Amino acid sequence: MPDRTLSRRSLLGSATAAAFLSACAPPEPPAAARTARPLPADRSATDRRVAFASWTQYLDQDERTKRFPTLDAFVRATGIQASYSEEIDDNDLYVNKIAPQLRAGQDIGRDLVVLSDWMVNRVIDQELVQPLELIRMPHAGNVLPELMDAPFDPGRLHSLPWQSGLTGIGYDASRVTEIRSVEDLWRADLKGRVVGLSEWRDTLGVILRSQGVDPARPFTRDQLADAVEVVDRHLRDGHIRRIRGNSYVQDLQSGNALAGLVWSGDIATLRAETGNDRWTFVVPESGGMLWSDNAVVPITSPRRRNAQRLLDWYYQPEIAARVAAWVGYICPVAGAQKAMEKVDPELVEDPLIFPTADFLARRTSVFRALDAREEQEYAAMWTTVVGQ
Repeated sequence: MPDRTLSRRSLLGSATAAAFLSACAPPEPPAAARTARPLPADRSATDRRVAFASWTQYLDQDERTKRFPTLDAFVRATGIQASYSEEIDDNDLYVNKIAPQLRAGQDIGRDLVVLSDWMVNRVIDQELVQPLELIRMPHAGNVLPELMDAPFDPGRLHSLPWQSGLTGIGYDASRVTEIRSVEDLWRADLKGRVVGLSEWRDTLGVILRSQGVDPARPFTRDQLADAVEVVDRHLRDGHIRRIRGNSYVQDLQSGNALAGLVWSGDIATLRAETGNDRWTFVVPESGGMLWSDNAVVPITSPRRRNAQRLLDWYYQPEIAARVAAWVGYICPVAGAQKAMEKVDPELVEDPLIFPTADFLARRTSVFRALDAREEQEYAAMWTTVVGQ
């Protein structure tokens, strides 16, 4: 996850965006899902603790005290002692570490963890997370409708979005003329100066959309192979400098790369850290990807209701706005845009935090859930090309 050290007020002061909220109320959350794996007895009433594990810079933090103000407010309001650890930096590494304990029925000492869309799909399929009692979470109804019916968790019976973001095109506008499409990345003046993301769902998802294929809907192996071929061709001819994880930002900062397929938050962070608005993020005309990092309760947690209460706390618009002002990703909570007027008025129209519902519907896709065979086959196709 990218670093977050400044308020987003320094990023997009001149950005324009239409109002995000629709007139319709959010849907009432369903009661609960079921799992075949037995759940531990819940001790929340007597064990007044909750342990939250997430990625770095994903919760508002006081730069002086290093405390988390909204988390401290939860403790004061509920009497539940909450701990927060920034211990997740890779989905596979983290889940591979905790999965054996979860399968053995052992408490991992964490009651709430944040994982990316595709990993949530996997841990739900493997019954490594508990169903949520959404009927006990009154603020869960504030989840944006666009994010509520996730393909990997229909009805959000096991997960709720913590933060969301976009995958699109980033470039240095001081050195590159306007880029509006994936095809623009292959211009002669950008040869050897383009970077791509090692997360194949993001890179190939954007390319699929440029080829007229919606990755949110069923697509064929041949269609995915066509997208892989684009990456393969431009790696072979040297047009793509390299495929990287978050470290691609270093290539942009150094000037070794001038453009690429990127995450919106990384470009926002570059703008914040450098105080320079030459870093530009755009969703291609053909569309980009919408993704979420999602909170889940591990299957062995004996404090599920404490975890649910903590998670529900963050779906209050006023609390969500405070987190969004610090984190700077898409806020998943309806009503937070209005609440932002009191938190930081300059961010109310920030399109990276509050994109319009119409924009998300027309210009973005959430990569569809894959079955185990597809995931293995498609990942192998990607690895063959990029060598990771």
